[in-house]
Amino acid sequence: MIDALLTQEEMALREKVRRFVKEEVDPQLLRDMDADEVRYPKEYVRNLAKHHLLGLRFPEKYGGQGLPWTAEVTALEEIGVLGSSLGCLFSLPSIVGEALAVFGNEEQKQKYLRPILEGKMFCAEALTEPRSGSDFFGATTRAVKDGSDWLLTGQKRFVVGAEGADCFLVYVKTEPDADPHKSISVFIVERDMGVEVKRVYGLMGTRGGGTGRIVFNETRVPEANLIGELNAGATIFNQMMIPERLTSAAGAVGGARAALEVAAKYSTKRKAFGKKIMKFQGVNFKIADSVAKLDAARALVYVAAATVDSGRDARRIVSEAKRIATDFQWEIINHAMQVMGGIGYTDVFPIERMLRDARLPMIWTGTNEIMNLLIQHEYYKELMKESPSKRDVELDAFCVDGEEEKIFE
Repeated sequence: MIDALLTQEEMALREKVRRFVKEEVDPQLLRDMDADEVRYPKEYVRNLAKHHLLGLRFPEKYGGQGLPWTAEVTALEEIGVLGSSLGCLFSLPSIVGEALAVFGNEEQKQKYLRPILEGKMFCAEALTEPRSGSDFFGATTRAVKDGSDWLLTGQKRFVVGAEGADCFLVYVKTEPDADPHKSISVFIVERDMGVEVKRVYGLMGTRGGGTGRIVFNETRVPEANLIGELNAGATIFNQMMIPERLTSAAGAVGGARAALEVAAKYSTKRKAFGKKIMKFQGVNFKIADSVAKLDAARALVYVAAATVDSGRDARRIVSEAKRIATDFQWEIINHAMQVMGGIGYTDVFPIERMLRDARLPMIWTGTNEIMNLLIQHEYYKELMKESPSKRDVELDAFCVDGEEEKIFE
């Protein structure tokens, strides 16, 4: 279905990424990551860079390919079959790179963006705090000016890539008494400046991405590492939600597709009551439901990517893509386990790992409840700005003149 929308260049990219996923990623790596024997697979990231697959959207002079968002989500669906951790590590250069590419100066792009895309520097985004998750503007990590430097104090947690990162994109309070939306700034902070990785979490799933808590104790950061304008963190944050949520959505499509394929193939082999279980409506209707949801999620993700590429306001549709794709991934993987029965609940097949992996994307980059908050907010704004050329269908009621019945207060 999606092939009708892809350019020849995007289809060629998809094939390149499929070959990478098949030939360059050893299944043992996934097993070792899930067993917590590999905490941060640096060689995987370096290999992505070697194949020129990091930061596809960024200009070639910084190591990217200058491709549109539609190409990146197409590639990320293929990476997504590897699971949430490897999908996220693929996405981090795109996420952190967004801040550098859009708001950074040329010196910052050369110093950080280029080596990140070349696989010579590993990055992470430090956003969530122990006291603030969805309440982003409730952050308490602060930065105080000290001469030509800033001193950062506080903690960030659930930082994917913390264990292996050489640099962190960090949101901090620089004007704590100001309006919350004018109180935060963004810095690029090198690990060697004094960032302490305090704890690497044990996770239900999505293991091996080096997720940890980082601590700043009057960490000295040069003024030159301020990204964008002082106290412009809200503007940067709003821009950053595009790559955070679109990459989550596209990766979820890949994860859902992988589970569906495992279960559907199983149903063509497993027999019960004398015939293959794919012949039973209780099974094949779950497959049909999963196929429809997968196609719907993929189409929404692609349209969201095209909307961003067009330069139009994509706040609502990107939030929809993240919510629908991650919700549907969870449902599709649950269907896959149900189709496979008890064997799907064991580690003989990867479905149980996929299920554990799929739970987190409904929480990170803004919970799906926050996505609903944004969706309804943006929709009501659009509704109030409806074009006067649109038909007023309220006038189509049989008793349209019954104004005395239209009581609103």
